[in-house]
Amino acid sequence: MTVEHLAAITPPNIEYGLVSPMLIVFGVAVVGVLVEAFSPRRFRYPIQIVLSLGGLVAAFAAVVAVAAAEFTDGRDGQFAMSGAVVIDRPALFAQGLLLLVAILTVAFLGERQLERVVAAPGRIRRVSDGPGAAAQSSFQGQASLESVRADMFTPSGASVPNTDAEFEATRAGGLTTEVFPLTLLAVGGMMLFGACGDLLTMFIALEVFSLPLYLLCGLARRRRLISQEASLKYFLLGAFSSAFFLFGAAFAYGATGSLQLGEIGRSIGVAVSEPGGDTILPLLALGLLGVGLLFKVGAVPFHAWIPDVYQGSPSPVTAFMAAATKIAAFVALLRVFYVGFGDLKDQWAPALWVIAIATMLIGAVMAVTQTDIKRMLAYSSITHAGFILLGLIAFDDAGLAASLFYLAAYAFSTFGAFATVAVVREPDRPSGPHLSGREATEISQWAGLGRRYPLVGAMFSMFLLAFAGIPLTSGFIAKFDVFAAVGGAGGGVLVVVGVLASAIAAYFYIRIIVAMFFADVPVDAPHVVKPSVLTTVPIAVCTVVTIVLGVFPQPVLDLAENAGRFLT
Repeated sequence: MTVEHLAAITPPNIEYGLVSPMLIVFGVAVVGVLVEAFSPRRFRYPIQIVLSLGGLVAAFAAVVAVAAAEFTDGRDGQFAMSGAVVIDRPALFAQGLLLLVAILTVAFLGERQLERVVAAPGRIRRVSDGPGAAAQSSFQGQASLESVRADMFTPSGASVPNTDAEFEATRAGGLTTEVFPLTLLAVGGMMLFGACGDLLTMFIALEVFSLPLYLLCGLARRRRLISQEASLKYFLLGAFSSAFFLFGAAFAYGATGSLQLGEIGRSIGVAVSEPGGDTILPLLALGLLGVGLLFKVGAVPFHAWIPDVYQGSPSPVTAFMAAATKIAAFVALLRVFYVGFGDLKDQWAPALWVIAIATMLIGAVMAVTQTDIKRMLAYSSITHAGFILLGLIAFDDAGLAASLFYLAAYAFSTFGAFATVAVVREPDRPSGPHLSGREATEISQWAGLGRRYPLVGAMFSMFLLAFAGIPLTSGFIAKFDVFAAVGGAGGGVLVVVGVLASAIAAYFYIRIIVAMFFADVPVDAPHVVKPSVLTTVPIAVCTVVTIVLGVFPQPVLDLAENAGRFLT
């Protein structure tokens, strides 16, 4: 290469101020990894809590600062990093929302309880922790009790479940503090995923936030085998969907000669406007890209992983995935369709109609048949994915704004619901190595819970009413907004199907409320552990947001409306 060629190379222009929120999150995550490598074990927990919360708060302040600087004069944003990243209104809305959810997640991750464990001088012969089975152990020698501080993650993630190594780590009070940098890496990837200007960067961001989630899903403290099964299923199916996305990006490049969404959109626009223009390859590209993105949002028929993964993962991870992953994946999905393939709407709209209808109805019908609360909430999340897809089908500024508001309302409600499930525990069993009970997720176990714990029952009922779309909750405003958007765009049939799915969903939501407040208390009734402030505050915040967005939604509706324009 000659000197003239070297002089002609233009170095990429990196706008550090625009991408500062993501840089802060990734930087704090890297520091967290270094803390895990070099800090003494007894100092890691407080350092990681302070570091993670401080970094996320700083990143949120950076998002506010960037928004104030970029949008005061009516601009729609800027391209950064040579067009690979787009800092526009939907991207910053999603980043701010993701950071708020991440702050609640880190607080939830930091929850620790005083547990009593069996300490035996002999060796554990057998411990079984399968589905629906009580943990049983047999010991040699005289057993005694010890109290340890424990969180919701296994103290030894590298150990085989239910072995002596894991048991000794429990007795030693080990904490899996690496979950904090893993969560921050996932948050950073999600922030980038919704702000990508080209498909290659989007694929990289997809892997950056997916890989930490694969690990986090397999670290549950109890029901370890189910947790590891959930992690493996998520990894295999996630890798499969990522391959579809990558093939879609290759087809898009072959069809248009570019990976940038704006250039793809302009090239497709020219092909559509010309008589006899070829749109076969762009449609193939969109189909393959859609598989990868619809897998992440949990739309039918790419939803099979959600119930098993949500049930088997630790509750903080489930809450984080149910809220944050949907935000990032939907904003990326909206960007691909609006910016890159909007001119093919007449071709892809019928397929999305079918997917949205199937997602709403199948999710609602399957939720009715569930006996496990986490699986019921998982199918509920599938139904809500169908509702959010209606905003995409509307394909206008009102539909985009409605989808963004729905994401905000649903994120806090679903996070609060899963966090509440985590504090309801089975009765103590003195026959097992862990005397404090596991999460009571069978719906039959929740009978009479609202009468014995009115505050817990009232908060969980509020989340369920929001999912059902009852007035004076955030869910009602969100559904009304998205139904109005798609109805105004000619989707009256979708509105009817959405109302029908909401009616079906209301049955199983209200069934749980009736069981909590009007059913007889079972013999093996669960108890509610006394959570620390790290869990109490997130649940209380989610409850307040659910009520406020139902009674005074206008500020957030205006914010979503202002954010409803992509930079092309």
